[in-house]
Amino acid sequence: MSATPSTRPLTTREKKARLVRAYVGRHPVWCAWQVTYRCNFRCRICGYWREPHSPAEELSVGQFERGAVNLARHGSVIVNLAGGEPLLRRDLAGIVAALARWHFPLMTTNGWRVDRGRARELWDAGLWGASVSIDYADARRHDDQRGREGAFAEALRAVETFRDARTAPHQRVNIMAVLTAGNQDDLEGVVALAHRLGVNFMVQPYGVLKTGDASHRPRPPVSERLLDLRRRYGGFLSNPYFLSRFDAALDGGVTGCRAGMATFNIDQRGLVAKCVEDRARPVGSIVETPMNVLLERLRARWRTNTCRACWYNCRGEVEALYTPRGLASALPMLLADSRARQARKRAPRVEDPPGQAGG
Repeated sequence: MSATPSTRPLTTREKKARLVRAYVGRHPVWCAWQVTYRCNFRCRICGYWREPHSPAEELSVGQFERGAVNLARHGSVIVNLAGGEPLLRRDLAGIVAALARWHFPLMTTNGWRVDRGRARELWDAGLWGASVSIDYADARRHDDQRGREGAFAEALRAVETFRDARTAPHQRVNIMAVLTAGNQDDLEGVVALAHRLGVNFMVQPYGVLKTGDASHRPRPPVSERLLDLRRRYGGFLSNPYFLSRFDAALDGGVTGCRAGMATFNIDQRGLVAKCVEDRARPVGSIVETPMNVLLERLRARWRTNTCRACWYNCRGEVEALYTPRGLASALPMLLADSRARQARKRAPRVEDPPGQAGG
């Protein structure tokens, strides 16, 4: 599947068919694209904001268009736009539109200063889903972790704004929480918050690679507690296979990383690496290097990959697709349109109010 992609935008059905063919053909199905490493927060659980970055090093919309065409030569891909803070790019809607012609663009954001006009612009450009980071249901604790006063209030407003500005039934809004030692006993409050707002919830464990600080690392066991929350809240979207491996990830790590085979990373300059934590060793440029060459080099990195240092959702959620149980759980979310009512299809049991379930 290396032919030049169609010059016309693909329909949703065509993109889904190409995504399935990429999966069956053992090509990557997920790409993390860091559109900028600049950030307006000073999060305790991330160190990217400490690095010097400039808009001058970032790709233009035209370069994103060329990169999107190259990326489409092997199929359609789920592309998560992140950073840094992607909303610092005023041309983000143009980036989304460039990718949405052939792919499924998602976005992870801190939600700062999102208004209805900006949200509608992104949905109209073809954004498939927006995940807003909220780690605590308590404003003070969230603000403290994110290093900015008012972060919680802005994130909450962003969730509501993205939710209300949607223009198509498949567009998903999620609250995304990073599981840490500080919030692992209070996570149900965030899940319940997503439930009340009528949006979805997803989680990933803190990675020590981000800062080198192990004090934020969650304390196992956590998997059964997370699976219990997922059973009781219909909008908890994280794959059960992904959740079931949290304890292993926190106790020695999960082997068999598929970075380079099923997933890869693109940085703000367009440089491609097998994962975000390997960005110092790029295999080429999404703008300049032919896709078949990139795939060959990425697979070579995958074959020698013995890393088990992370269990980010960009790894675990994708690896779930290569297990029978994980694939069965993921197919409805990947291939079917969602509705706002999806997050409310199963209410939490009355006898288990937030914060009082076992585990």
